[in-house]
Amino acid sequence: MAVCRQDMRRVVITGMGIWSCLGTNVDDVKSSLFHGRSGIVLDEDRLTYGYRSGLTGNVERPNLKGIVDRRHRVEMSEQAEYAYMASREAFSMAGIDLDYLERNEVGVIFGNDSSSKAVVESAQIMAQEHDSAMIGSGNIFQSMNSTVNMNLSTLFRLRGVNFSVSAACASGSHSIGLGMMMIRQGLQDVVLCGGAQEVNKYSMSSFDALGTFSVHMDEPAKASRPFDRDRDGLVPSGGAAALVLEDYDHAIARGATILGEVCGYGFSSNGGGISQPSDMGSMIAMRRALEDAGMAAADIDYVNAHATSTHQGDMYEAMALAQIFEGKKALISSTKSMTGHECWMAGASEIVYSLIMMHNNFVAPNINFENPDEYSAKLNIASKTVETEVRTVLSNSFGFGGTNSALVIKR
Repeated sequence: MAVCRQDMRRVVITGMGIWSCLGTNVDDVKSSLFHGRSGIVLDEDRLTYGYRSGLTGNVERPNLKGIVDRRHRVEMSEQAEYAYMASREAFSMAGIDLDYLERNEVGVIFGNDSSSKAVVESAQIMAQEHDSAMIGSGNIFQSMNSTVNMNLSTLFRLRGVNFSVSAACASGSHSIGLGMMMIRQGLQDVVLCGGAQEVNKYSMSSFDALGTFSVHMDEPAKASRPFDRDRDGLVPSGGAAALVLEDYDHAIARGATILGEVCGYGFSSNGGGISQPSDMGSMIAMRRALEDAGMAAADIDYVNAHATSTHQGDMYEAMALAQIFEGKKALISSTKSMTGHECWMAGASEIVYSLIMMHNNFVAPNINFENPDEYSAKLNIASKTVETEVRTVLSNSFGFGGTNSALVIKR
């Protein structure tokens, strides 16, 4: 049986929260994952605005009136709102309340790599009014990449480590890896980690300009097709995911329920073109995560693939996965087939999805996987829900600029 390394402080997960197109709490998301239910819709407003593809994840906007006072609400970006709701659920599950947060030092590291809406709206006001006073005081706190952690640290009165990770679509995953390192080194006992992504029409227009989005708009639920031969691009999505990472001894001492253990973190950089994926870079991150966890590929039950449904990205990841997992027992799926690409939050949300699978004994399907290509044909892809015990997971996240992150978690 795979055993995490014992030669350093152990890092466990005691709480998780999710706000996504699959649901706005863990129970609802569990149902969507198990039944292979897509959260992707066609947004006609995007087509009117000028997008070539109107596909997007359908993420409900939280109503924070009566929960957060108005003074704080005007300082919160869309993604900060999602992150606040996910973090509330994570802290509640961990048994951590405001009294605990006021008496103990808790850190926050969140992945977020853009805050477009506030920037665009500020520019529009300046162009129309030629008066910066018309922008308002809240936009500065909404427009910064650190909008999520600055709002979370204020709302939850967090006094530990406090910064954002901006690493494209690996941001959420790197935040967990860095939080784990902080705890391993004894610098923190508890860190709130996660990722958040805005879903408004302003946030993804530059991606649409690259021609990276699927235009399979007649059947939105079938548009995201990771690893499938007939994939034609990704579908943008978003929301937020939060995890409470904690030193094992600290968690035991306060009687917390342990959901899983973060055993390994691997990273690499491709060192090539700014948007060019790499099988070698992917492999290095995965092998480093396995080595850090003290595990081999044969120990892994499930791989949550990064696969976004782009031609090149899926191809290179499939090549890397085959090098490590071909002939092994690990089932592989990309939950992006249901969620679309949640971008900056994806590395964190996919740990939440994997934990949900662990605790409910199933592997969520890679929906829309009907025809493998020459690379994905070598992989053990779960195209349907598989009811099975899941004790160990490797989760991949890769991003523009060649940033790669892989995490290993254990039940």
